[in-house]
Formats: sequence, C-alpha cells, structure tokens
Amino acid sequence: MIKHSILVLRRRGMTTNRNPYQIVLADDHVMLREGLKRILNEKPGVEVIGEAGDGVELLDLLRVSKLHPHMVILDFSMPKLSGIEAARQIKTTWPEIKILVLSMHREKEYFSKAISLGAEGYLLKDKAHTDLYSAIDIVRHGGLYFSPLLAGK
Repeated sequence: MIKHSILVLRRRGMTTNRNPYQIVLADDHVMLREGLKRILNEKPGVEVIGEAGDGVELLDLLRVSKLHPHMVILDFSMPKLSGIEAARQIKTTWPEIKILVLSMHREKEYFSKAISLGAEGYLLKDKAHTDLYSAIDIVRHGGLYFSPLLAGK
C-alpha cells in the first residue's frame, strides 16, 4: 500500500520530500503553459506553483501572492510587459530566483540580453521537448544552460 502511494505522488510531480523545486511559468500562450505544467509536475521533485500570461501578471504574482519560486521559466516575447523587462525586475527585486528563458528567438541580441540580465539559462522552444529537464537540472544545481545552437554566437 505504501509503495503504491509513493508511485502516485511521483506521477503527480510530488515527492515525499517536503521541499520540491518550485517553478513559476510565464508565457502568453496558454496551451504552452498548460503543456509545460503537465510535463513538469510529472517530474519528481519539481512543482509548478504559478503561471502568468504576461510580464505584468508575472510581477504581480510574485509581489502580491508572495510566491517564492526557485525558478521562473519565461518567454521574452509577452504582451503588456516583455519578458526581458520582467526578468530585469525579477533579478533586481529577487536576485535569488533563477531565470530560464524559453524562447523561439535565435537572434544574438536576445541571447546577449539574457546573459546581461543575469538569466541562468536560455532554451530554444524547438528544443524544449528534448532539453527542458536537462536545462532545469543544470540551472537548479548552480550551472548555466544555453541551447547548444546558441553557444557559438
């Protein structure tokens, strides 16, 4: 009976550890957020604790709800307030929050902007299906992750 309960908890993205790695997602595409949330909540030791559809909503979520995620996964291209500006404000107000940019932009200026803002990672959306867990794990453990296609830029 106990073994079955542990398996159920792991399938739901929870663990018997009381401190899962907490993530907030920010992207203006609801379907993408829902898919990421479902995938991440299945990963043992990881929990999506909030979502936002734009930069303003993201900052409000962090300020008002007083969520303290370990990581924010965000898109740079969002309405109202860009992910770039949201990342800048997050790093100023909550420097301990790690930022993993999830973007379709391959252009050097976006990649350079992420580095200059202090983002710990930059993952191309078209590589998320194969590299998302690796990127999170590397950043989670203090490393930097940048999609290999961008590393030479």
